[in-house]
Amino acid sequence: MGRTLQFYFFFQAFRMILMFLIVVAALAYLIDFTEFSNRTGGLPMYSVSFALLLSAMRIPYIIEIALPFIILFATTAMLMLLNRKYELVVARSVGVSAWQFLFPVMTAALVTGLLTILVINPLGTKGYAHANAIEGEWRARPSNSPLAQERPWLRQAQEDGGSMLIGASQSTTEGMRLFGVVFLDLDANNAMRRRIDAAEAQLGDRQWLLSDVEISEAGKTTIKRDSMTIPTALDPSVIQQALIAPKMISIFELGEQIAAAKSFGVSAYPFRMQYHSLLAMPALFVAMSLVAATVSMRFVRSGQSAGMILGGMAAGFMLYVVTAVTSSFGSAGIIPPVLAAWLPVAVATLFGVAYLLHREDG
Repeated sequence: MGRTLQFYFFFQAFRMILMFLIVVAALAYLIDFTEFSNRTGGLPMYSVSFALLLSAMRIPYIIEIALPFIILFATTAMLMLLNRKYELVVARSVGVSAWQFLFPVMTAALVTGLLTILVINPLGTKGYAHANAIEGEWRARPSNSPLAQERPWLRQAQEDGGSMLIGASQSTTEGMRLFGVVFLDLDANNAMRRRIDAAEAQLGDRQWLLSDVEISEAGKTTIKRDSMTIPTALDPSVIQQALIAPKMISIFELGEQIAAAKSFGVSAYPFRMQYHSLLAMPALFVAMSLVAATVSMRFVRSGQSAGMILGGMAAGFMLYVVTAVTSSFGSAGIIPPVLAAWLPVAVATLFGVAYLLHREDG
């Protein structure tokens, strides 16, 4: 196949992926802006312009999550369009095999995957974390329970033998600032002595600097303070391990997080799983394009079939579900993260190749 035809198929695939990405981004932007406005519209610092900006900052993170399906739908739509225009039929009639015109399509998926992990992932994690930090500053105090399941917790030891449980509804990716913070002061027998609520906690030189504080003790009146300090020996890396989800850390920072987890003796499985999942993402996109190709091969010979289209979509969805399940196992350390990240991609790729070999070469 000539170079011009290769570039044509590559351009058609990449253009279709870009079109789907723009449509999904626009829908996600409208939905996120509406939901964010409903959630924060009553806060004093809320404004429409700020809400539009913060929603835009979250879009790359949302796009990264949706990209496997964007690749699947865009590649399927592109091959269907070429079939309707008989372009693939003409290409086959002059001796171009399916592998030759699918190679530029898979290359477009691979390039999209590389751009995702090198550009979209860093932008998405930074933007999403920054937007959450600004939202945390807007909120004087979260309305949910201090023991809510969605609030992550960490424990720090105290000099008197007790401990301090620290929970935050939101935090920056560096772990230096926490928002909607709850400190539970426990004695040596794990009995709670007091509860400290703060709108914000800033990690300084071996201390937490709290602002807008409420101190509650059993049988006593709640005490309000503008600020207070709590001694701590916690390192920012430890805080990141406990309070920040691995998906909120870019691929360029995950290596440091894995090393920090090992040095502090905590589990590095979630960070290793996220790291290998990002490395496997380009291959996952190629596998999605192969799934779409298995659907398209039937169209050329016997017409387009709605059943085959639905079958291809279901296969892509199953691949995504299996990837998510193995990712959970890898994060828990049940199976090695490398195996959890690459095994579903390898199986899907081999299945697509085997199916296409059967269809094309018998």
